[in-house]
Amino acid sequence: MIKNVHGNTVDYLGEAIVAGRYPVGGAVPPEPVLCEELGVSRTVVREAIKSLVAKGMIHTGPKVGTRVLPWDDWNWFDADVIAWQAKTGLSNEFIRDLQDLRRVVEPAAVRLAASRATAEDIAGIEDAYAGMKRAVMGGGDYVTYDLRFHQGLLRASHNRMLIQMSKALGALLRTSFEISTIKKDGPRKSLPLHRAVLDAVAAKDVECAEKAILVLIDGAHDDIEQVLASRRRLPRLSKPPPTLKAA
Repeated sequence: MIKNVHGNTVDYLGEAIVAGRYPVGGAVPPEPVLCEELGVSRTVVREAIKSLVAKGMIHTGPKVGTRVLPWDDWNWFDADVIAWQAKTGLSNEFIRDLQDLRRVVEPAAVRLAASRATAEDIAGIEDAYAGMKRAVMGGGDYVTYDLRFHQGLLRASHNRMLIQMSKALGALLRTSFEISTIKKDGPRKSLPLHRAVLDAVAAKDVECAEKAILVLIDGAHDDIEQVLASRRRLPRLSKPPPTLKAA
């Protein structure tokens, strides 16, 4: 999707804040400076500032100007904030926070999915699984289908709050899936684990579905912790996902 001038300005300022170019507690440049730097009108800058205030990233006042708030105040369930963090680089702390969130949210969502999923929901998750299997067997984009699989489970919960959380979890899920493609036979070994989750949800077996997703999550957690401990560079989400080679 092509963004307009307002969207591009919000992105520029948001990324600058997340990257620390405008540090926490520090001031964002005044309107005239930003207008000249970005080549936009004062109206565009003011609207962009309002958007960042709404995301909890900055505060404006007549005496203090515009200042960056502590990251604890930021709305981490905002899709833009997550995207800016992913583009800037996922820190170890951020990854671990998301891992904790995933272990709390996804099992609960899968329990609901096992009791609420419609035939259409199951068909969508089946289609995602089929895409994962094709990528493992014949090469291709495994990560995108893996992400669709898990987002399909969250949508199948038919809980609006959980569906919104999927946007925050997306950064972790994609990172986790890219790490699994690095490990030898990682995607191939994960296929039966995904199948177990899907079968349990389709059978409306709530307890079995929860146990199956926890096995999958804990395996991904171990993979990520190994990568963090090795100090290897985490995947850059600003790049297209890697593709598997044909077996």
